[in-house]
Amino acid sequence: MGRHSRTLRPVAGHDSGSNTHDDLAKALYEEFGGSLMAFTLRLTGHDRQWAEDVVQETLIKAWRNADRLDRQPEMLRAWLFTVARRIVIDGWRSRSARPQELEEISSDAICVPDESDRTLAAMIVYEALQGLSPEQREAVQQTYLRDRTVNEVAATLGVPPGTVKSRIHHAVRALRRALRERG
Repeated sequence: MGRHSRTLRPVAGHDSGSNTHDDLAKALYEEFGGSLMAFTLRLTGHDRQWAEDVVQETLIKAWRNADRLDRQPEMLRAWLFTVARRIVIDGWRSRSARPQELEEISSDAICVPDESDRTLAAMIVYEALQGLSPEQREAVQQTYLRDRTVNEVAATLGVPPGTVKSRIHHAVRALRRALRERG
């Protein structure tokens, strides 16, 4: 007997009531569960949990409508897939209609920007700069803080550009060391 030539019936031995419906739900799952799951996985963007929920909800609707279902496999398949597709569409609509749920953050974890961090950082940098020689400090101030080129600083200070580069190199190394020590 071919797959499409038979009708889907509940397991024999039960002829009325919820047992018949339960047996129909089991038979529907056995017959269509795999293909229905693959179908809903595609519709849900491969969200397995959502797809499983859709399959379950579809089978519950079939169970509730057991008395009205056409038992021909192709008709049952069409009905199940239509119901599943509508459930997914409703899910997409409700997800896009409601705002994204956010995890509540404790007030201790909230960072409020204030100037104290900046002030503290400036004080640490100022102290580190004071540890440099006057020549190194001048080279750093001219190049980094006043945004001047090495050649401009060399002309201003009356020294060769190589000397300015050397002062900056040694100053940056000393600053890194000093800042590491201060944390």
